[in-house]
Amino acid sequence: MERALYKGKPIHLSVLAREKYEAVYELSLRGKIVCMHCGEPLKLYLGIQKTPHFYHNEPTACSFSLTNKRQWNMPIAYEPPVPFQQKKRTKTYEATGYLRILSEAGVSLDDAQLQAVTTTEGPLLVLAGAGSGKTRVLTARTAYMIAEKGISPSSMMLVTFTTKAAQEMKERLLTYPAMHPTAISQLVSGTFHSIFYRMVSHTDRERWHTSRLLKWDWQREQLIKEAGREIGLDERQFAYDQALQQISYWKNTRTDVDDLHPTEQWKAQTVYLYKRYEEMKQAQRLFDFDDMLIGCYDMLLERPALLTRYQERFRYFLIDEFQDINQVQYDIINLLCAHTRNLCVVGDDDQAIYSFRGSDPSFILKFDKNYPETKIITLTENYRSSHSIVSLANTVISRNRSRQKKQMNAQFSADELPLFFFPYDEEEEATMVVEDIKERLENGANPVDFAILYRTNTASRAIFERLVQSKLPFMLASDSESFYERRFVRYLLAYLRLSINPNDEKAMNDLLVSLFLKQTILQELKALSILEDCSLVKALAKLTNIQPFQRKKLKEIVPLFKQLAKLKPLEAIELVETEMGFSEFLKKRGNDGNIIERGADDIRDVKVAAKKFKTVPAFLRHIDDMTESAKHVNKHEQAIQLSTIHRAKGLEYKYVYILGAVEGSIPHDYALEAYRNGDILPLEEERRLLYVAITRARYGVFFSVPSQRRLKAAAPSRFLKEFITKISEGVRK
Repeated sequence: MERALYKGKPIHLSVLAREKYEAVYELSLRGKIVCMHCGEPLKLYLGIQKTPHFYHNEPTACSFSLTNKRQWNMPIAYEPPVPFQQKKRTKTYEATGYLRILSEAGVSLDDAQLQAVTTTEGPLLVLAGAGSGKTRVLTARTAYMIAEKGISPSSMMLVTFTTKAAQEMKERLLTYPAMHPTAISQLVSGTFHSIFYRMVSHTDRERWHTSRLLKWDWQREQLIKEAGREIGLDERQFAYDQALQQISYWKNTRTDVDDLHPTEQWKAQTVYLYKRYEEMKQAQRLFDFDDMLIGCYDMLLERPALLTRYQERFRYFLIDEFQDINQVQYDIINLLCAHTRNLCVVGDDDQAIYSFRGSDPSFILKFDKNYPETKIITLTENYRSSHSIVSLANTVISRNRSRQKKQMNAQFSADELPLFFFPYDEEEEATMVVEDIKERLENGANPVDFAILYRTNTASRAIFERLVQSKLPFMLASDSESFYERRFVRYLLAYLRLSINPNDEKAMNDLLVSLFLKQTILQELKALSILEDCSLVKALAKLTNIQPFQRKKLKEIVPLFKQLAKLKPLEAIELVETEMGFSEFLKKRGNDGNIIERGADDIRDVKVAAKKFKTVPAFLRHIDDMTESAKHVNKHEQAIQLSTIHRAKGLEYKYVYILGAVEGSIPHDYALEAYRNGDILPLEEERRLLYVAITRARYGVFFSVPSQRRLKAAAPSRFLKEFITKISEGVRK
């Protein structure tokens, strides 16, 4: 039905403003919306598959029903331009020897996979597209080399990008015929870090003893914070976490500190920290994970006899996820395999998405230039996703210029088509996704079938809150902090918290950061509040040991705290920005060290959340509830997965929802800015990121294209706009 009552007044969906739907949905959850005919509570359907309408949640004799006549942006489906045709799996080879044994054991191979498995000598590039059975090829090739070719497993090095992947490969190998645990245990397998660390620690156990390893981020931060104090950096204001990431990037790309001459203040400060960090580690004989790689490279260069011994030991190399390799890793592998050139690399340049960690897709794109005798085998059969998903993914990624030309072929078709749906904003986006999942769960799906993917962690705020409210089981595939505990969010919320409790010491500590006041000021404020018998907030106006312009500013803003508590949350935030100087703080500090997740963006996300609340206390209670909920979400095993696209790489799900498929989200703002400045590479990586997201789905992929993002009008992602436009034009015809 399209009409209902709220506090005795009618609500007509056909004329209700678009931005009001989410608020009415919230009211219906609290039983505030009732039927005009029987007076019983109604719910508002705000999902993907049907137009919004009111309905009785419980069985009732009420038969009152009207459809919503409002013009609604219904979802549109992507129809593959070429219908699916089942390929006959005719094999051009007759399985013999160990391959026949493998086939009889259920490990069958298509023609391209067979070539990759049986090509054991010389350099080999296996371009393994999404869902192409890469793990089967890696394990079958290893087993074939041991069982059929008689190659000693101890002469083989199998490198993966995660410990979990290495373990899974060994476990799968043990299920293959004639693969005995003794032989598998002789394989040197693991991540770059684990293998290269074993090499350096074997050579110099004392230098590389685990007691010297800076294993945790806080240990590394301790060192650079000590260095930061040398140049007066405030621990609460400087982005030390980003500085550590930048230092790691420089080390992995083998960029020497003396070659860095930045003009930007933050990077110049980080260069100083880089230099001092390395000096302090050396003085204390400590090392970090990046040093394991650099140390191994230096060791092999400086000790030719040792390099020769390793070359005599290892004769075959197999590198997984080669598109994610960095400069140091590439250089070490080149040294080790120089004698035999038996280097098999497996990867997909279309899934190279880790440039921020120093990974460089040019290594896979130019592999055959560095190894001219390379045999290239392309795995083009996709065994994971339906025809429509594969067709869409092919078309999306084909627009990239820097890539190996290839096209995946699906092995099955499904009734579900890729779908574009059009919520009003982030809040409605979350509601529509959760409602759609509920419908599918009612029809027999399981929570573990679903993944909700987004470009950055901040984009998970609304969907996280809606899932908490829904009571559906879900997991955050992330170790990131709660949204409301992010630095700039905390700094903003400190104003609101102090307006309610002017003696909140934790909030005052955060407030001092945004006022550019030193940490030691808090102790002075405490003393003043006792001596003057006033709150910490009022004590701000009584500070004397600060600059005259700071005293003037504090006397102006202190009276405004009382005013904040009386405003609606969104109005209060705008007052903090405009009258209390927070906007100025954001301009100066909001972009420090992070081009992906900026402080100003976080604040706009806070505003979106604040719109839903009428009072500051209610908003703060909600924030505290969500912060506490974030500590308990990873308790479920069978749960909906929330993840950034980066973290979802290598995984698969029956159904995937991609949030925020709009300009500024994916592609991200920083890539658009780089493109405007003539650099196309970040934009191409963003397209690869979308390709990775699409190819996580087996049966259904759903793109959310909100019309508003962070309180501003949003345009559909340029990566998807052509499909939306063509489909819309086709519907109109």
